[in-house]
Amino acid sequence: MNLGRSHLIDPRLRSLVEETSEFYAHRPAGQGPRGREELLAVRARVANPAAADPPPVEEVVSAGGRDVRVRIHEPVGAPNSGVLLELHGGGFYLGTAAGSDVRDRALADALGITVVGVDYRLAPEDPWPAAPDDCETAALWIAEHLSERFGTSRFAVGGFSAGATLAVTTLVRLRDRGVDAVDAAVLQFGTYDLSARTPAGRLIADEYFIEAYAGSVPDRTVPDVSPVYADLTGLPPVLMVVGEADILLEDNLAMAARLSAAGVDIDLRLYPGAPHAFTGHPTPMGRAALDDIESWLGGRLGS
Repeated sequence: MNLGRSHLIDPRLRSLVEETSEFYAHRPAGQGPRGREELLAVRARVANPAAADPPPVEEVVSAGGRDVRVRIHEPVGAPNSGVLLELHGGGFYLGTAAGSDVRDRALADALGITVVGVDYRLAPEDPWPAAPDDCETAALWIAEHLSERFGTSRFAVGGFSAGATLAVTTLVRLRDRGVDAVDAAVLQFGTYDLSARTPAGRLIADEYFIEAYAGSVPDRTVPDVSPVYADLTGLPPVLMVVGEADILLEDNLAMAARLSAAGVDIDLRLYPGAPHAFTGHPTPMGRAALDDIESWLGGRLGS
């Protein structure tokens, strides 16, 4: 096995670097809120997300004695062939499921699947374990209703940034419950060590989102907080997507190595010149990654 960076990058992506770099040359690097007041100010400035057509069905669903609000996008004009549980990003303290509506609708129609977004509770108002509890609740509800509600047996979990972290904790929780309904997972540039115990984790040790989400946890190596420390055996096949310029690159490489060592079927895709959250940006590299995700998911859930 050759783990050099160049061997993790599809050669076809090299031609997209120049145009992608031009976009970022005129776009300053993002800086997360440095405290609660800044966070509240950022939240106040967030615009309403674009609406999907048709809009999702909004429901409060229940499983394991808990309730959570979800947004359900079912395919239009085609039978449903699978369900994707989509966990939004935002550092555990920003974002909503509605922010993913347009992309979720596009996936639902392109692949003929149902996409379920989760409005998990946000920190610091509701720190760990609120968010993973909500994501687990949604996953359990889907697993319990795959055949009855959705007419399928195929189920995947996907996450964007903090959502990818929550996706792994959800997969581990389901496995520990003996629930083996999930067939695949897509992890986009998650953060997997919030303890600052690893070299990768120390790169983000001073970020406020960690304090907001896990500040009251005495040991942040708890796998439910930092899933890089989890027992990862028995998890479904995973696609990992990360940019070469992402501050979380080392963290993602470490998680990929741990997944592989645990015997998980891992497909790691590295995108040159791409920073954190690049699949949410209108660049050739972002579009290429979204196409790769759609193709990979289509092979596991699509009709």
